[in-house]
Amino acid sequence: MADLRTPPGRAGRMRLSRSLEVARRGADLLDQKLRILRTAHDRLLREDAAARDRWHARMAEAETWLRRGLLLSGEDALDTPPAAPRATVEVHWTSTMGVRHPGAVSCTVPERAPDGPPAANTALLRAEAAYAEAVRAAAESAAAGEAARAVGAETRTTRRRLRALRRQWIPRLESALARVDAMLEQAEHEDAVRRRWASESRRD
Repeated sequence: MADLRTPPGRAGRMRLSRSLEVARRGADLLDQKLRILRTAHDRLLREDAAARDRWHARMAEAETWLRRGLLLSGEDALDTPPAAPRATVEVHWTSTMGVRHPGAVSCTVPERAPDGPPAANTALLRAEAAYAEAVRAAAESAAAGEAARAVGAETRTTRRRLRALRRQWIPRLESALARVDAMLEQAEHEDAVRRRWASESRRD
């Protein structure tokens, strides 16, 4: 790693000292941010897992009712085209330490039109309601997964930046400052020796 280029003498030492102070303060701030992000990420991962489990459970329930309905009325019971429009999803955004991510989601699944064709049997009606719940659960799972992904990505970026500061940049500044201090001490020692020689020469 190349040496830092700094002005000679005390001006260079002052610049290095300021840079080192800024780097240490930045590392402290990044460390605080990382702790907050880790806590948030752990929480979001748990929420993501729970939302995914709910989605899978709702899908399993819906498929169970669908199979029962088809056993009762046959596959022809699904030939009637749906009369209801598609579900609508609205994502409500929030932020964690500057990271924008889904905070909640609203999913509206339209009910069966009153004048539409009725379900062939009660099981298919239950399947229809169960699939509506599965759609809502899927939207919540997608939002939770995206939130965990976004905060996780920022957590990894912050960890890399903190590691670079602590393992590379701060040690470089400390080494450069130590070299400048040694050079200044050597220069002061040599100057003191020259003054002493000059003083002894004048007495002679």
